[in-house]
Amino acid sequence: MNIDLTNTTASKINKALIEGRRAIGTPAVGMVLTLVIVTDEENAYDALKAASDASREHPSRTLVVIKRVSRSPRDRTSSRLDAEVRVGADAGTGETVVLRLYGEIVNHAQSVVLPLLLPDAPVVVWWPVNAPLDPANDPLGALAQRRVTDTYAAEQPVRELSARAAAYTPGDTDLSWTRITPWRSMLAAALDQVTCEVTSVEVEGEEFNPSCELLAMWLADRLDVPVRRSVSSGPGLTAVRMGTSCGPIVLDRADGALATLSIEGQPDRAVALQRRDTAELIAEELRRLDPDDTYASALKYGVDRLAGPASAPAEGEDGPSAANGAPEPAAAGNGSAESDATAEAPAEPEAPAKGPAKKTAGKAPAKKAAAK
Repeated sequence: MNIDLTNTTASKINKALIEGRRAIGTPAVGMVLTLVIVTDEENAYDALKAASDASREHPSRTLVVIKRVSRSPRDRTSSRLDAEVRVGADAGTGETVVLRLYGEIVNHAQSVVLPLLLPDAPVVVWWPVNAPLDPANDPLGALAQRRVTDTYAAEQPVRELSARAAAYTPGDTDLSWTRITPWRSMLAAALDQVTCEVTSVEVEGEEFNPSCELLAMWLADRLDVPVRRSVSSGPGLTAVRMGTSCGPIVLDRADGALATLSIEGQPDRAVALQRRDTAELIAEELRRLDPDDTYASALKYGVDRLAGPASAPAEGEDGPSAANGAPEPAAAGNGSAESDATAEAPAEPEAPAKGPAKKTAGKAPAKKAAAK
């Protein structure tokens, strides 16, 4: 059931929700949380579809906030709120309200959302795109217990991770971190099967994929070993190679669906590591509403502490040797010349040095004869 409201208010939207529930025969509210989605018109459909699929596991009231851009100066000074209320089968197992904001009200979205929140229920805010650098200080983010962003949609994902680490507040999380949950579980299970010491780790994946950096930072933070980040053609994460005292441990996923786990002394095993869609990621994030301390520790480790791609260290290693290689032969040549000079210098006084020795040797019998 859909109810369209033009130039409306929050109180009228609440009345439409009550009327919609009564019309479909479910006057009771059986929702567990409020999910606020802040997006634009282009990405609203995909985000709403993912939230509707996730609501089958977490019945919720979904509020989609779409900030429309006003072109003319007159439209910018005026405010208008349009709403679309969906209940019943059209909204999954919960309720959906699509809010379109025009004019000055775009800068005061929290005043529209606040009266529509479920009472005594947790609030989760999700930015599919264009997330603020500091979600906790955002007017809408301040209303929520959990704030979900996605650095994969940013222009510069790796730099975005550094900004997220600087502005981290307990309750922040990222879908790029949620994407590597199966990888973290599989790597932890692989290390539980052997008793050895991890000496080095290499994480291989796409160049502009923040999930690769997050997995590398998590491994470096937990194992306290140097981690190298290498680049591949994808899709997504492709391999993790760990060097241990018992032999290498490799988790390789070349096709984005099926991975191979290789442990020294054991047969190779096929592991299902299918790339998950957004609905599964959101459903996983809604399962826990407490702060994710593991994510905070990995995020604060720092992208700058990771070793770069394989080509970069090679150039760095060759660079100093090449730079120092030029003076080394000269230094070696100078050293050999100096050694030759020092070797030849004492060669001249050797002849006179032997003379006194012979004289002393010749005078010794004379002294003995005189003594007799």
